[in-house]
Amino acid sequence: MPASSFVVAIDGPTASGKGTLAKRLARHLGFAHLDSGLLYRAVGLALLRAGKDPADPQSAAAAARSLDPGGLGDPALRAEATGRAASVVAAIPEVRAALLDFQRRFASSPPGAAAGVVIDGRDIGTVVCPAADAKIFLDAGVEIRAARREKELRDKGAATIEGAVLRDLQERDARDRNRAASPLMRADDAFVLDTTDMDADQAFAEALAYIRSRSSGGPGGPVAEM
Repeated sequence: MPASSFVVAIDGPTASGKGTLAKRLARHLGFAHLDSGLLYRAVGLALLRAGKDPADPQSAAAAARSLDPGGLGDPALRAEATGRAASVVAAIPEVRAALLDFQRRFASSPPGAAAGVVIDGRDIGTVVCPAADAKIFLDAGVEIRAARREKELRDKGAATIEGAVLRDLQERDARDRNRAASPLMRADDAFVLDTTDMDADQAFAEALAYIRSRSSGGPGGPVAEM
């Protein structure tokens, strides 16, 4: 990985706010951003549209190998059904292997000649970029995450069934933490940021302060004043 590429890895469970924080940090620092979850959502969506079972390893692996990065802007990737399918395909080792190279290439060669990257997911600091310059494990209580997700869905005009979002998050957490391939876990050297009692601005400030502390040369490093 080029010395000029500063890598920020953000991991955490579903609805912990990884994507929102990662995008804001990347924009603030002038870094490239990759939502690795979109890769798995794209695989899940391709399978759903083809009428195939996301739990079928052969079909899922084939979809991962033929993934078109140009489709990562499809609004259907954000649908709840797509998210459930993504959680299923993400537990398949062949899928994870097929997408690993894509993520590592992004980290080592940031698009647009960016000085660094911010990648969010569930195994970025442990598997994809274990040598990342800054690792953040973002977390929050499952009830808080469910409440935030329900609000997000209501704001978008989507109908929700009481308790359904919480049950869905609990199921996703269990799959993510207990899967054999790259389970969700905190890297030993990650900065744990629990946002249960924080708003978005507080989480951003904490994360930015940590990243600055990890920049080359400490407080006087290349991202210190960004």
